[in-house]
Amino acid sequence: MAPEQKLATRKSWDWLIFRRLLLIICAPLAAEFLSSAFNIWYNLTHIQPLLTPAQLAVFVNTIGVYNVVVYPVSVLLWVWVVFSLWRPCLQVQHTQRVKEEHLLWARQRVINLPWWLVAFAGSAWLLCIPVFLLALQQAPGRLDPRVLIDLPISIIISALIAMTHSFFTVELLSQRLLYPMLFRETRPAQTPGAFPVSLRSRGILLAFSAGVCPIISLLLLSVAPHRCETQAWWFEFAVGGLGIAFSLISAGMLSQLVVEPVKALQHAAQAVAAGDLKSRITLLRADEFGHLIDEFNHLIGELQEKQRLQETFGRHVGQKAAQQILQRDPKLGGIEQEITVLFADLRNFTARCAVEPPQQIVTLLNLFFTEMVEIVEQRHEGMVNKFLGDGFMALFGVGDQQVNHAALAVAAGQEMLVRVERLNRYLATQGKSPLEMGIGIHTGRAVVGSIGSPQRLEYTAIGDTVNVASRVESLTKGLGEPLLLTDATHAALPTTIATELLPPQWVKGQPQPLNVYRVQLLSEQ
Repeated sequence: MAPEQKLATRKSWDWLIFRRLLLIICAPLAAEFLSSAFNIWYNLTHIQPLLTPAQLAVFVNTIGVYNVVVYPVSVLLWVWVVFSLWRPCLQVQHTQRVKEEHLLWARQRVINLPWWLVAFAGSAWLLCIPVFLLALQQAPGRLDPRVLIDLPISIIISALIAMTHSFFTVELLSQRLLYPMLFRETRPAQTPGAFPVSLRSRGILLAFSAGVCPIISLLLLSVAPHRCETQAWWFEFAVGGLGIAFSLISAGMLSQLVVEPVKALQHAAQAVAAGDLKSRITLLRADEFGHLIDEFNHLIGELQEKQRLQETFGRHVGQKAAQQILQRDPKLGGIEQEITVLFADLRNFTARCAVEPPQQIVTLLNLFFTEMVEIVEQRHEGMVNKFLGDGFMALFGVGDQQVNHAALAVAAGQEMLVRVERLNRYLATQGKSPLEMGIGIHTGRAVVGSIGSPQRLEYTAIGDTVNVASRVESLTKGLGEPLLLTDATHAALPTTIATELLPPQWVKGQPQPLNVYRVQLLSEQ
């Protein structure tokens, strides 16, 4: 970016920050004007008739002096407090180095802005009571006792209306305009030394400004006797209308301050329930909602990390094995159940490794295993339990005894051989020798679970069923058959699968020869 463009961008941001601060400074004006109008109206209709001409003159002069001296001081203090944020906002916006203590001070200041407003505005309003009463006490003539009640109540009601609505307005604008600049790397709810208004306090303030104050004013009109009885009815309507107007304004601000984070939390929760763990709530709040939003985002982060670990874990042990492990206690031992075990192995692969570079061997194995895992786990509900060099062991029926796991294993073996033929056609185009694979399948009972030590576990199947399946796979090379299965597996197959009984075969570790069957391959059908 050219220097001229950088300067123009910097000036535009400076002007934007200035306008935001100026808007916050002017935010209390509407509520202050309305409350002042209410107070003046009340004084003209209910205080003025109780005063003598001399007392009224003193009262009017006191109002003039007070407005010239006290209110400007209050306004100047408010302007100073807000514009003290000018420099930190500029430094953060222009990515200048800001001392940590200065940045913390600015964050505390922006969260506490509504309380600064309450302090200045409340002092200016409530100081009217002793000043005006003392001035009237010094005026000639006897002061009507009703003034001692009506004047303080009118000022207190006006002050409460002005301060509460100004508080909400400043809080809302600060969250929209200043929080995004000062809380880029942290959350408002984590700021020490700040005093955000709680939800309970906000509700109490809202009730006072929108309901209690107008009702107290109406009760005062009904209970206290006044000289201007002919005007009381329209004044009561005016007070009631003012209360309704403030209630509607308060409801609008309440919807922004309370309903908005609730809706954000609702939408984020629905997104998480739908599986979207990238969802985050970006609202910046310093009250209880801020802590709730931070915890919610932290929870989503934890779920995302857990999902990442589970996916990584599943890539190493298999997704189905990972689910089985996570559903059970990670301790030594297992459950005995009937399963079907499939052993697959590439023939003469050791000789291939002697003539081809290791990187090509790894690439070929990864390609082979990618195809085989997809067939076993995605298409036939099995579980590739472990890789054994150039082969692997797969389990079918683990945790689900309602399926015909023998049929699933045989169907997987048939499709695996078809996929190897397709892979060989690809290898032929690369000028490489084809792959040959042998598959042995056996069905029986085995213990499925975790074995090893408390520090290092492996999820696998243990038992004679596994040994027999491995021996049957070894028979495929001697018999010249790519796929063999045992009597137990054959008995569980539907009649639609064509098989052929071969002569009994002796295998190591078995007291009797085994009946084995060849299966008609898909390419032969």
